[in-house]
Amino acid sequence: MKIKLKYLLLNLSAVLFTLTMTAQKERKEDQKHIAPKPLFRDPIFDGAADPTIIWNEKEKKWFMFYTNRRAKDTTAKGITWVHGTKIGVATSEDGAKWTYKDTCNIKYNLKDVTYWAPDIIKYKNKYHMYLTIVPGIFNDWYHPRSIIHLTSSNLMDWKFESELKLASERCIDASVFRLPNGTWRMFYNNENEGKSIYYADSKDLYNWTDRGTKIVKDRGEGPKVFVWKGKNWMISDSWRGLNVYSSEDFLNWNRQEKNILQTPGTGVDDKVIGGHPDVIVNNGKAYIFYFTHPGRTPENKGVDSYETKRSSIQVAELEYINGEIICNRDKQVQINLKH
Repeated sequence: MKIKLKYLLLNLSAVLFTLTMTAQKERKEDQKHIAPKPLFRDPIFDGAADPTIIWNEKEKKWFMFYTNRRAKDTTAKGITWVHGTKIGVATSEDGAKWTYKDTCNIKYNLKDVTYWAPDIIKYKNKYHMYLTIVPGIFNDWYHPRSIIHLTSSNLMDWKFESELKLASERCIDASVFRLPNGTWRMFYNNENEGKSIYYADSKDLYNWTDRGTKIVKDRGEGPKVFVWKGKNWMISDSWRGLNVYSSEDFLNWNRQEKNILQTPGTGVDDKVIGGHPDVIVNNGKAYIFYFTHPGRTPENKGVDSYETKRSSIQVAELEYINGEIICNRDKQVQINLKH
C-alpha cells in the first residue's frame, strides 16, 4: 500500500511539474506577442504614418508599408517635410515586433516626387499598390495629387502601370476592396469636394470607372473597408479620431455616433488622437494599426518642431459591442497574426 501511495505521489508530482512548466512556457510565449507602445518608429526620418499591412508569401513575414515624413530633416522649410517622402517598409513575424527593412524601389520617373498613403493587395500571385502621388516638394497644400497603380512580384520593386482618372485632380488615399460579386471597388478622398469619400470600380484592377459621386459626405481621409462580425465596415480619419461606418451594400454607409481613437490614451506616444489606419482581421479578431503625432498635445499648439512633427505607429484591438465598434487603446494588445 505504501509503495502504491509512493508511486501515486510521484506520478502526481510529475503531472504537476509538467503542468507548471507548460503554463510557464505558455506565459513566455504570450509575452513574446505583446505589442509595445509605440509599435514602430522609423529610424531614418522618424515620420512613419499611414500604415498598411500585407503578408509576404515568399519571405513568410508581414510587411508594413508607410508614408515616411521627413520629421528629422532640419533643412526642410515650412511644410516641405511632408513632401519628398518615400515609402518605408518594416517586417514582422507576428505583428507585434517590427523591424525596419528599407524603402520601396518605385519606378516612377519624376524629380522630387512625393509618395503618400500606399494601399496594397495581392491577387493572382501579383501584388498591386495604389499610391498617392504629389508631383514635387511643396511648401503649401494646393497642388495636384493623383493615384497611380503599380505592380510587384516581391513587394519591394514596383513597376508603374498607370495613373488613374478619378473625380478630380486632387485625389488621395486609395483603399481597394473586393466586393462579394468578385469586382473591385476603390474608396478614396476627393479633396476638391470637401475632402469627402468617392469611389471607382474595376473588374481587373487595371481599368477603373470612376462613379463621380460621394459615397460618404463627411470630411475624412484614409478610408479603410473591411468585413468583420458579419458586417461591412469603413473607418476613416476625420482629424477628431476615426469615423466608423457600416453598410449592407458598400454604397449606403451609416455612421455610428461615437468615433474611436478620439480620446487620448495613456501609453507612450499614444496621448493624442489616432490617425489614418489599416485594419487587419485575423483569426476572428480585428486589429487597427494607426499613427500618432505624440508631440501634438494641447500645450504644444502652434509649435513647429521635431517633437511635433515626428510620428509613431500604434496598434490596438477592436471590440464589437451592441452592434458598434469600440476601441480601448490602453488595453494590452496580444497579437500573433497567422497566415
